[in-house]
Amino acid sequence: MDEKKLVELVGTAREEISSQLARNVVGQEKVIERIMLALFCQGHCLLEGVPGLAKTMLVRSLGAALDLRFGRIQFTPDLMPSDIIGSELIEENQEGKREFRFHKGPLFANLVLADEINRTPPKTQSALLEAMQEHAVTVNGVNYPMEKPFLVLATQNPIEQEGTYPLPEAQLDRFLFYLKMSYPSQSEEEEVVRRMTSRGESALTPVLDAGKIMAIQQMIYHVPVADEIVAYAVRVARSTRPHNCAAGSQTAKMVEFGVSPRAVQWLVLAAKALSLVRGRTAPGYDEIKELIPDVFRHRIVLNFQAEAEGVSTDDILTSLIDEVK
Repeated sequence: MDEKKLVELVGTAREEISSQLARNVVGQEKVIERIMLALFCQGHCLLEGVPGLAKTMLVRSLGAALDLRFGRIQFTPDLMPSDIIGSELIEENQEGKREFRFHKGPLFANLVLADEINRTPPKTQSALLEAMQEHAVTVNGVNYPMEKPFLVLATQNPIEQEGTYPLPEAQLDRFLFYLKMSYPSQSEEEEVVRRMTSRGESALTPVLDAGKIMAIQQMIYHVPVADEIVAYAVRVARSTRPHNCAAGSQTAKMVEFGVSPRAVQWLVLAAKALSLVRGRTAPGYDEIKELIPDVFRHRIVLNFQAEAEGVSTDDILTSLIDEVK
């Protein structure tokens, strides 16, 4: 497929999905765009926000707008890994012999909503690690692949709230984007109240199937990117590492661990998808700069001094974007 047709296909897909989601979700255009980028890049998203910001409705509406199998997991303190992945049960076969058979859990879907993922202990949270990275799970030595496309959209409440467990760094690194949802504006909140007190949620029409999504996912890899754009992305990543000679001015004082090479790969891939969504055939510096906070913020570990002074990862990244030329 030539560049023009590729841009048209991705642009049309974005418009159709956004149009459907707008019937249930007011505002949150940036979050919706990032979720579509994750879908096209075969990544996963973590959404954070206080209860009541329509995080669950947004993901549920996306499932309705895509012709994909949708699975929902409500994370609770007593949830076990087998409740997510599935388990082996003893059953009788046609010959009357008993044997173990694997019964798949709700994780085996195309689009998985991991609702309030930080309400469950780390042991259960880690059950997602292999599936998110390898798109498969292993049970008693047997590998069970996930159906493609496979996308995990996890929601979490701010970790300052009671009854929450911070996600381990290894699992956070599996998410392409870490998105923070904010309160709606005055006009948006008025529209939300009008809609939800008059008709509730609307039924949505699927506009994109698995075949088209997988075709877009493969095309993203063929989008060209200039060497200087890659070099810039790598320079920003290296500036987040405190023991690197290219560390930023605040990095050595405030950062314990910087981002990994995997983060830079995701950044460039997401920039490719963003350029197509915006009607361009190749990413530039603007796409890289815009995506740095959402791709990097959950991959930087701050030290005690940063916490004591109230410095956030977004503060560090803003400073680095200004510093790195």
